[in-house]
Amino acid sequence: MAEKQISLPAKLINGGAAGIIGVTCVFPIDLVKTRLQNQRSGQQVYKNMLDCLVKTLRSEGCFGMYRGAAVNLTLVTPEKAIKLAANDYFRHLLTKEGTALSLSKEMMAGCGAGICQVIVTTPMEMLKIQLQDAGRLASPQLKSKIVCSPSGCKLVAVTPVLTRAYNVGPQTFPERVSATKIAAELLHTQGIRGLYKGLGATLLRDVPFSIIYFPLFAHLNRAEQDFTEERASFFRSFLAGCIAGSVAAVSVSPCDVIKTRLQSMGKGRNENYNGITDCARQVWLQEGPSAFLKGAGCRALVVAPLFGIAQGVYFIGLGEFLIELWQYGRLSP
Repeated sequence: MAEKQISLPAKLINGGAAGIIGVTCVFPIDLVKTRLQNQRSGQQVYKNMLDCLVKTLRSEGCFGMYRGAAVNLTLVTPEKAIKLAANDYFRHLLTKEGTALSLSKEMMAGCGAGICQVIVTTPMEMLKIQLQDAGRLASPQLKSKIVCSPSGCKLVAVTPVLTRAYNVGPQTFPERVSATKIAAELLHTQGIRGLYKGLGATLLRDVPFSIIYFPLFAHLNRAEQDFTEERASFFRSFLAGCIAGSVAAVSVSPCDVIKTRLQSMGKGRNENYNGITDCARQVWLQEGPSAFLKGAGCRALVVAPLFGIAQGVYFIGLGEFLIELWQYGRLSP
């Protein structure tokens, strides 16, 4: 069955809506993934995913679980719109009339989508990681509030720490951080390159992810589909997105660890990575091969429902409905 063509504006609306809904649902797990990936052996604040969720909720409250979410919700619309629409565009470009795409061409379309999306993904991830990791870096400050006496130790009541010592220059005092402040400082000190730190690592993660994800999703989404159906049901697209997303996420988890380390810029640690290869070498030597799978379970739990929701919303045609509604409003007296 030939794939039904959808207009570009409809694809962009579908992709944007899918991204916003997906991110809102799974962001707390994504925050846990970032904090677990940035932990070092002997400096562990969190034992596992559940421990991280509980400690974050206790020390930072419900809003702390969505630290950095504003950046994602702002930029996920163009990011998911570009990713999903670009894949559709390249699939259409590579399709010959009356024939189905071969696996190699599906992989080429996914590769093109992965390359296109990093324009938005890199600065979005850079700012998100800086904000997400702030609570983990603040934990030693909370520990410093412990007062010991002959009768024992107790924790002095303190307000949740919402700051981190973010500095790309000679700054020593912690200050309240925001995406705007981080972006302004990076642009001032490093120019546009500061926001695109980790671009190579993002490509290394997202291109293989898209090469694995999109062909796998397409085949799962078409499985047992009736040829009379114009499109798959929401449930089928959701399930296909979950399975394909989790497989692709775990497959590229080592690349995600490297990207996270590079974009966290060694805050709170005496580390300085000189590119992807040097980062991978240091992680291997200092923490062993298992470090490359840190947060893999969390990443699968994030990506599976995120892409399941995204594909489900994308394929129900929300964009087409809104465009038709707008056109009807213009034509109606």
